Amino acid sequence: MTGPVPVLMYHAVAREPNALTRDLSVSPEQFAEQMETVRGLGLTPVTTAGLAAHWRTPSGSALPPDPVLITFDDGYEGVHRYALPVLARHGFPATLFVSTGWIRGDHDTGGALDTMLDWDQVRSLAAGGVEIGGHSHTHPQLDQLDDDALWSELVRCRDVVAGELGARPASFAYPYGYSSRRVRARVRRAGFAQALAVGNGLARRGQGPYALQRLTVRRSTTAEEFERLVQGRAITRNFARDRALTKGYAVVRRARQVRRKAIAARV
Repeated sequence: MTGPVPVLMYHAVAREPNALTRDLSVSPEQFAEQMETVRGLGLTPVTTAGLAAHWRTPSGSALPPDPVLITFDDGYEGVHRYALPVLARHGFPATLFVSTGWIRGDHDTGGALDTMLDWDQVRSLAAGGVEIGGHSHTHPQLDQLDDDALWSELVRCRDVVAGELGARPASFAYPYGYSSRRVRARVRRAGFAQALAVGNGLARRGQGPYALQRLTVRRSTTAEEFERLVQGRAITRNFARDRALTKGYAVVRRARQVRRKAIAARV
């Protein structure tokens, strides 16, 4: 039985990110160095679908020793420009979760935070061993949507990916990491076999296939911190501030949701 697994969450890979994406970006040099660390430590990257499939049927095909997941959210252009050559050099698979309304092309709704991939680049990533997963259509806080809007976000994302790539996405990542029991149930109903949150902890089989945790990699993540993350060391200390902010904001969001329901009930 495989133990806890580090799931790395990247966003933009960029030399000069804008103010909106800077904190959650890494430089091309950082990313290359981090992948050298993964190689040097003897870790073996796998896809989200691969990990979840093993945990769903652990008697089936075995995972390699010391697995790690490399994931990217949103669909920034630098993932193709800078990350793909590094992944290809090492033979590393990864997972990209696309917000389909942010990808440049016929489905673009605007609202993207920086320069995004186009669908030819997404197809190139898929051909290079990157699993393409869903990340909603317009990147909203899914747990704040009503049932109709939530369902639209999920099926539009699923169907756009299927139309562009020829296969439905198997994996999903919640925008901002936010979900709820209702959201997770809808994600499953939409046909996604597994989903990733944030949580800034190691992924464990006991979390269930629709609430697997990830570790945020930032521009401020040092080489020493990155090595501790992929080895599962000092995670609580590294993310103490993030966890406190997340818990505090969760209380605020729950209060907003209760208030909206109360107002709707009076109308």
